[in-house]
Amino acid sequence: MSRRPVLDFWYEFSSTYSYLAAARIEALAEGAEVEVRWRPFLLGPIFAAQGWTTAPFNLYPARGRYMWRDIERQAARLGLPLVRPDPFPQNGLLAARVALSLREQGATPAFTRAVFRAEFAEGRAIADPAVILALLRELGLDAPGVMAAAQGAAVKARLRAETEEARTRGLFGAPTLLTADGEMFWGNDRLEEALAWAAGERPGGMR
Repeated sequence: MSRRPVLDFWYEFSSTYSYLAAARIEALAEGAEVEVRWRPFLLGPIFAAQGWTTAPFNLYPARGRYMWRDIERQAARLGLPLVRPDPFPQNGLLAARVALSLREQGATPAFTRAVFRAEFAEGRAIADPAVILALLRELGLDAPGVMAAAQGAAVKARLRAETEEARTRGLFGAPTLLTADGEMFWGNDRLEEALAWAAGERPGGMR
């Protein structure tokens, strides 16, 4: 049996559009016969390198107003509940560490979706360790053990390395989708195109 092509799904837990993409990527990837690698990272250091102190949606109010209205439309189209977290953006550091610590167990996708639901469907504070512990328990995982691993030096270093890799590969927002040949697609609305490219389809004879 031949190995499926791989698509790297880079996402940030504070990202509204990552919420949408995480909710639908697995079914679409299965249909395209593409394997997805879930790659949580932090946008904060990437924004800081550009001199930004917060998300561009906060820095540019008109852009932020458009984004929230667009997210409302897209969530409604997908049948996803949506609430605006307060504050926004949420601090996704702990969630990202936990997601990385679950990679070897294969639980990163389920945990990621649970965090996004808690944040954008229920308005819960994902920086609160109690919220993360509750989500881990709901998934039937060893919540104290996972939290301890997530706070360990190895996972902290791994998240720093993942974020640095994202920076060096030119990521500037989330979600970003990278194919094995290095083609970059940014945004939930490019998910289908990214999967098609990963599967070998090329528009108009492109290579």
